[in-house]
Amino acid sequence: MNLDLTYIDAIGFFGQGLFFSRFLVQLLLSEKYKMVVTPSIFWKLSLLASMIFFVYGYLREDFSIMLGQSITYFIYIRNLQLQQEWQKIKKVFQLLLFIFPAIIVFYGYNNGVYDLDKLLRNENIPSWLLILGIAAQLVFIFRFVYQWLSSENKKTSHLPLGFWVISLTGSILILTYSIYRVDKVLFIAHSVGMFVYMRNIYLLRKQNESA
Repeated sequence: MNLDLTYIDAIGFFGQGLFFSRFLVQLLLSEKYKMVVTPSIFWKLSLLASMIFFVYGYLREDFSIMLGQSITYFIYIRNLQLQQEWQKIKKVFQLLLFIFPAIIVFYGYNNGVYDLDKLLRNENIPSWLLILGIAAQLVFIFRFVYQWLSSENKKTSHLPLGFWVISLTGSILILTYSIYRVDKVLFIAHSVGMFVYMRNIYLLRKQNESA
């Protein structure tokens, strides 16, 4: 992967920009209605951003990033299904979206540039830092697992209080990882993201108190 780091960073910033925009839209709508809402555009932007950020993790040879995106990717699709939005997408695009992560992995192996052992033993990432990155991503992944289980239980897509609390916890861990990894994409994204999570926690608690 000989792509210039500047271009890789640009891909990362674009992906994170989309990730942030989903929360910005969600927060603006929540502020408008004075309650936490979950618009379908949130999941559509999530899916698009995840595709881009999966590529970013691949180009950075960062296993923890790819691990996180490969799991949450399908949770985004499930939420679109719960909101009856997935069914509106043409079948051919549904298929392409489903197999996209596999296409990236196949492409890497086929061109001899994808090496799982290299990702797990990246000389630029010491073992303790890789473990921190994976742990942080697992916490961040779990917020969507929690959200998915809660949505399945209620039979409707929503973002419960636990989602925002776990998001804040995971964001702090990833922010720590980004400092040691010297990853400005992750650092800027999670520095800003924490304020969105805290604001939603406040809105939900206020909403619950007035219920």
